[in-house]
Amino acid sequence: MSRRPLILVSPSVAVKGAEFADMSASLSTHYERALIRAGLLPWPVLSIATPELMAECVRRAGGVLLTGGEDVEPGLYEPKMSPRLRRKCILTPDGGQRDLRELMLVDEVFRQRKPLLAICRGHQMLNVALGGTLIADIATQTRGTLNHRRLDRRSAIVHEVSLTEGGLLSKITGRRNLGVNSTHHQAVQRVADVLQVVGHSADGIVEAMQLRPEAAQLLPFLLSVQFHPERLAERHTEHHAIFAAFAKACANHSRRKKL
Repeated sequence: MSRRPLILVSPSVAVKGAEFADMSASLSTHYERALIRAGLLPWPVLSIATPELMAECVRRAGGVLLTGGEDVEPGLYEPKMSPRLRRKCILTPDGGQRDLRELMLVDEVFRQRKPLLAICRGHQMLNVALGGTLIADIATQTRGTLNHRRLDRRSAIVHEVSLTEGGLLSKITGRRNLGVNSTHHQAVQRVADVLQVVGHSADGIVEAMQLRPEAAQLLPFLLSVQFHPERLAERHTEHHAIFAAFAKACANHSRRKKL
């Protein structure tokens, strides 16, 4: 039996852990189940990480997953954001340490060229890390958009995403339209130069990105999605297919590294 590729997972942060009243790492079991079902072995990244430790973690991993959670620190993409808009942001309780850790992680992923899957906040963080910007609050900054913050139906399909023909997500799912869940209030605004949009909702919100063709050599696999496929993967084969494609890329990359 072949060994499961080890997947470095960036968890969220909890202000209070179950065992002690300490700042703690937090990871939904849906991520773990989706990765394991796809033949992968999840490994949460260290909550406290130096560049040296991060480099070692990425080196040992077969791939990296950026997960959801609180909002990205506004100063990373809009230093002059108005106080009114900034108050709409729900920031990590660790004073921005998760943001800094994930910036370091994205940099290391590209340096070592490891497969990368980014989900929800991870989708946004990836865009910021590569030089893009975000809509800090969809309801405040846009008009006529869908209600994207459907926390009441976080594990249910609530709207469709149009997929770019020939794009990675369309190839993975075999679809041009994909039903998704939606629990966010922020979104990608200006897309980072090396990324391209391969999925959007009817109101124009960026729902999926991949590397541009001219930048495709930078990583063996990169897909970022605004929705949460890990919460749908057990009941919807097209969402499980996202993790299966990621698993295949991680396994192929690990085999090539051994040759």
